[in-house]
Amino acid sequence: MRQAGRYLPEYRATREKAGSFMGLATDKNFATEVTLQPLDRYALDAAILFSDILTVPDAMGLGLSFAQGEGPRFEKVVRDEASVAALHVPDMNKLKYVFDAVTSIRKALNGRVPLIGFSGSPWTLACYMVEGAGSDDYRHVKSLMYSRPDLMHQILKINALAVADYLNAQIDAGAQAVMIFDSWGGVLADGAFQPFSLDYTAMVLSRLKTHAEGRQIPRIVFTKGGGLWLDEMKHLDCEALGLDWTMNLGKARALVGGQVGGPGKALQGNIDPNVLFAPPSSIEKEVKRVLDSFGPPHTDMHQTGPTHIFNLGHGIHQNTPPEHVTALIEAVHKHSSRSMI
Repeated sequence: MRQAGRYLPEYRATREKAGSFMGLATDKNFATEVTLQPLDRYALDAAILFSDILTVPDAMGLGLSFAQGEGPRFEKVVRDEASVAALHVPDMNKLKYVFDAVTSIRKALNGRVPLIGFSGSPWTLACYMVEGAGSDDYRHVKSLMYSRPDLMHQILKINALAVADYLNAQIDAGAQAVMIFDSWGGVLADGAFQPFSLDYTAMVLSRLKTHAEGRQIPRIVFTKGGGLWLDEMKHLDCEALGLDWTMNLGKARALVGGQVGGPGKALQGNIDPNVLFAPPSSIEKEVKRVLDSFGPPHTDMHQTGPTHIFNLGHGIHQNTPPEHVTALIEAVHKHSSRSMI
């Protein structure tokens, strides 16, 4: 999940220098600096590109802005035939600042840890594009989906093609794994999730490069609130599935393939981010519970088997005490190493 952010004082200092969120995201030096900040503070196993999921619709000409203390907003919304007809897969040169940042970060890492690139899913991007901002009820996007599914599918197809191009360009620039954030897939009803979210995530995956620099590029899919559909998501052409905190890891493991030597997927997650507001002793207790819920991890590198990437079940809150993140990471290392003995 997002590593760099407002919970870190060093991030806030760099953002002040940049002048704005987009000032950070569009400057490769600032983006490199804030990507590395969590790694300098914590013993993490990967770096996550500092950017935003809404760079793609911004490149489509919707006019993204971030007001201080508020979430993202678009100047234009996509809600009718005319605005959908005007929508096109953007020229990736408009997103060159992202790819320049990927190359810069990869160089700065110098093999220290792998670099993960990411994008929002077609459905999640569509939510913002139709609503024009974040939403509590998704009234506009769901109204469009139910009343004009043809327009919704047109938006989603364009988004899927754009996301695939965007992630492939990140891979070309040096990303060593990529993640698709279907942050709002869980707001859909069963029966709507499959055609409006899952199918378009599958379309993105079908178009992604799977190898670069002579190595495989792992692909991770995270759907917040997606535990209901794990039995269907296990068929996605990806290597790992992210889980939020509502799903038991042991049950998820049984659903997506937990047999040594057989097919299956790694699981990523899934501690509740609000645990980080509890005392360190409580954090350690919850970390152990999450690790134990997965069961014994598979450690034989010569054959496939169930594996677990410990992670938050969603993004880290801006008011999280940084020292509590330290407590969480130390607890993960302490208890996961014990379970492998």
